[in-house]
Amino acid sequence: MQTRQLGDVRVGAIGLGGMPMSIAGRPDRDRAIATIRAAVDAGVTLIDTADAYSLDETDFGHNEELIAEATRGADVLIATKGGHTRTPGGGWGLDGRPEYLRRACDASLRRLGVERIDLYQFHRPDPAVPVAESVGALAELLDEGKIRMAGVSNFDPDEIRMAHKILGGRLAAVQNQYSPTFQSSAPELELCDELGVAFLPWSPLGGISSAGALGGAFAAVGAELGVSPQRVCLAWMLAKSPVVIPIPGASRPESITDSAAAATVELTPAHIATLNAAVA
Repeated sequence: MQTRQLGDVRVGAIGLGGMPMSIAGRPDRDRAIATIRAAVDAGVTLIDTADAYSLDETDFGHNEELIAEATRGADVLIATKGGHTRTPGGGWGLDGRPEYLRRACDASLRRLGVERIDLYQFHRPDPAVPVAESVGALAELLDEGKIRMAGVSNFDPDEIRMAHKILGGRLAAVQNQYSPTFQSSAPELELCDELGVAFLPWSPLGGISSAGALGGAFAAVGAELGVSPQRVCLAWMLAKSPVVIPIPGASRPESITDSAAAATVELTPAHIATLNAAVA
C-alpha cells in the first residue's frame, strides 16, 4: 500500500475506523477481531478508535480494548480520542474539561496497554468549555510524553488554526466528516493541505451505495475499472490532496479488504472530472 505522512510517521494511505465494531448493531467479537486482522493483512497501518465507541456507558472503552487485543504484536499506529461521553440508554455527551481529558487519556493508556498513545485526538468541541482550554490539555499531554502526537476532530477552520497555534505547530491531524454527500468540511481539508496537517475523513463512503446520479457515477467508473464504487470513492478522496488519509469504518473482513485496495486504484483526469461533476 502507498503511504502518507501523519505527523512524524508514514502510515498506509487507507486506515480503518473502528466505530462500527462497538456501537449498536455491532458484530460478534470473533468477526470484529477478524475484521481488524484482515485490515492489517491488507496493509492498513492506521487504526482509529475512541473511548466512547461502545453500546452505552456500561461498556465504555469497548473498541479500544477490542483493537488492543486484535493488534497485539502488529506494527500499527492506533489513534484514539477523548472528550465524548456515553449516557444511560445509549446517549452521547461531551466533556472537554482539561481535567476530564487527562483522566480519559490515562484510561485509554490502560485499555490500549501502552505507555504512550500514538495519536490522541480531542473528539469534539464542548460548548461548555473554551476550545483553547481543551486543546491546552493536549499540549500538556504531549509535553509529558503521554501521547506521541495530538489531533482534533470535528473542528472548523478557526478552531484548527487556534489548535495549531496552541500546540506550537505540533497539530498532527484533523478528523472531520467528509464524503461525496457531505462536503461541508472542504474548507478544513484545504486548510490542512495548507498547513501540512493530515486530514482523516470519517464516514468517507457516505452516499456511495445510494441510488441515483451520485451512486451511479462512482459505480460507472468502478465498472470501467473493474472495482467497487467504494474503492473509486476512496481513490477519489486520495486524489484530493496528499494529506488525505480516509478511515472507512468496517465490521466485516471483506469490507476493509476492499477499501484497502483503493490505494492501488489509478483514476485518470477524466475519471476525476466525471466524479467532481457528480458531487458538485
